[in-house]
Amino acid sequence: MARRLVPTVLREEPQYRLLFGSQVLSVLGDRVTSVALPFAVLSVGGGVRDVAITSTAQFLPFVVLAVPAGVWADRWERKRILIGSDAVRLVTQTVAAVLLLSGHAEVTHLVVLAAIFGAADAFFAPAFSGLLPTTVSPGNLQPANALRGLTFSLANVAGPVIAGVLIGFAGGPGSALVFDAATFLVSVLLLLPLRPAVVAQAAVDDEQAAPPSFRSSLHEGWQEVRSRSWVVGYLGGFSVYHAIVLPAIFVVGPVLMQDHYDGARSWAVVTALFGIGNILGDILLLLWRPAYALRVGALMLVGASCQAAIIGSHLPVWGIGLLELLTGICVTGMFTLWETSLGEHIPPTSLSRVSSYDYLASTGMIPLGNVVVGGMAAIVGIYPTLMMMTIVGITAALVVVSIPSVRHLPRAPAIAGSSA
Repeated sequence: MARRLVPTVLREEPQYRLLFGSQVLSVLGDRVTSVALPFAVLSVGGGVRDVAITSTAQFLPFVVLAVPAGVWADRWERKRILIGSDAVRLVTQTVAAVLLLSGHAEVTHLVVLAAIFGAADAFFAPAFSGLLPTTVSPGNLQPANALRGLTFSLANVAGPVIAGVLIGFAGGPGSALVFDAATFLVSVLLLLPLRPAVVAQAAVDDEQAAPPSFRSSLHEGWQEVRSRSWVVGYLGGFSVYHAIVLPAIFVVGPVLMQDHYDGARSWAVVTALFGIGNILGDILLLLWRPAYALRVGALMLVGASCQAAIIGSHLPVWGIGLLELLTGICVTGMFTLWETSLGEHIPPTSLSRVSSYDYLASTGMIPLGNVVVGGMAAIVGIYPTLMMMTIVGITAALVVVSIPSVRHLPRAPAIAGSSA
């Protein structure tokens, strides 16, 4: 009975078990920090502008480093990149925690440490995307991505609860960062024995030739992107979603809860219910393999783009949270189906480079969005800004749905090299 409760991908894929295990606690720690960091800034005398600057500092490195990091992840050993990234973030979170707990933290310290954290994360993301398919068989790719998504979902529920307890009863935001630092240590220990399949280097080894130059690799990665209209379309939709919709979560939401609700406790309720929606969406995709993954994912992008309006709906906290539960299903579904489609249709030797454009168009857009949304909120007010964010986000998502190659891209049991 107990064995049947363990997902098949964990039973059949020992290398994926290590990769999955390394991320479970690390993702939980990151979710704790995502709640704690805005309140850490506020606790040292910062305001909404300082919260926006700190968030921007964390995500800005993606703009500069995402694409080069993808090239290097296709050229270097991806496992070592993951370990190095985790080690750097272990140090940044430890330093930030010590400064906060000792009472010596300033907004400038938190901004600088957030930027270093973001730089390490920029290297981690494309390397992880390229590494995951090398730890599973092709048939287990969607379950592996769904299970990875489930770790984010569970963390979205447990993380805010843990953050609320640590912030409210165990020493404030600094204690939350101690927790995050410990999770990176565990991740490093589990990644060390990982032995993924050596797929990415096979083509080079067979040719007995020197690897292409950095510039050539960069150009080849861009060609893989632009030759597929479904990739270009999704990247455009994700850019709008991350630049226009997500600042409602990273900047406006915590400030609105601080000013009009019950601060961190109210925000924890909203984010926890969002996480429950994530869990439901991940369980759905562990059981259901839609014939047209991108079509379903694009429709879910439309639902996800309603988040700004929900945050600014003036509803009680539980009403906002229950609507966020529905968007949580959409958010995890669109990301899982997108990442699975990349793994099925992009050659493994190019997957990190293509994923790097994904991270550039998504996470890399968050700093721009924080600046734009922060300035707009200061001019016209928070609530009108949230409504305008929703209109722009939903319009962009509907454009993605309208792209024929998005609606008709089939599933592939193995890597497909053809363009769409």
